[in-house]
Amino acid sequence: MKPEARHLVLNLLLGIAHRRLSAREAVASCALFGIRQNNVRVALARLAASGMIEPLERGQYRLGPKAAGLAGDVSSWRDVESRVRDWDGGWIAVHVGALPRSDRALRRARERALALLGLRELDRGLFVRPDNLAGGVDALRDRLARLGLGAEAAVFVARSFDDERRRRAERLWDGASLDRGYRETRATLEGWLSRWSAGTPPLPIEAAARESFVLGNDAIRQLVFDPLLPAPLVDVDARRAFVDAVRRFDGVGHSIWRRFLLGATGGLVRPQRAHAFSTPAAPSRAGRSSDPSLSHPETSR
Repeated sequence: MKPEARHLVLNLLLGIAHRRLSAREAVASCALFGIRQNNVRVALARLAASGMIEPLERGQYRLGPKAAGLAGDVSSWRDVESRVRDWDGGWIAVHVGALPRSDRALRRARERALALLGLRELDRGLFVRPDNLAGGVDALRDRLARLGLGAEAAVFVARSFDDERRRRAERLWDGASLDRGYRETRATLEGWLSRWSAGTPPLPIEAAARESFVLGNDAIRQLVFDPLLPAPLVDVDARRAFVDAVRRFDGVGHSIWRRFLLGATGGLVRPQRAHAFSTPAAPSRAGRSSDPSLSHPETSR
């Protein structure tokens, strides 16, 4: 399915959060996916009007204030393993029963925040996750607030669940599916890297840029929404190997996209990195995410 221009534009800007993006670069990148120049310019205008991006001098853009918080959270995927600690069996719980449900925008922001931090609904209005994230409950409470969770939500540590509720909590995530996803995506990325390195078959830079974007989109989106569960709920070693493969793929992707943009824009690309992969959507029950067109585009690498 062809991606939307606004998603691709945000992918580029969110992936290169410390530099500008020119309209010329955006047009060249979107053209890889059959998106017309006029659609790209309309997307740039609408994103600017919404505050997701902001124009600078003529034809130059950077992230806007509405994208800054989520960009910071998602861009930390490279050091994701440093964000976990040993699990002592406790749970972080978030009770949202007092939050309004009639405001659709607020409800979507709340659902996105809970999903991004790996929380699942145990009982009506009560979301939980293992207490294995670095910084503990205080750090998670702050991140939830930045991501749009209402201040009225209670965020606390829960211990000593009864056996039935503990078993239900552990089944909120499909650990086998997560483990399978780590191994399968790692194999896909490493296979592509091997073929690219060997030049068999040789790929034009345009095809390589397009393929690396699509593969990286899926991989980083999967990683961004990974709930970072502890053992024994998932195979932690398989996740670490997956993260390492994504890092290596991302490095090659940067190189490919720089080469592509240098050619597509007549050598006008500045020396900073010029590649981004993903606009993650709300994840499924297993932690894998769905099509980005079904969710808000505010998140990326």
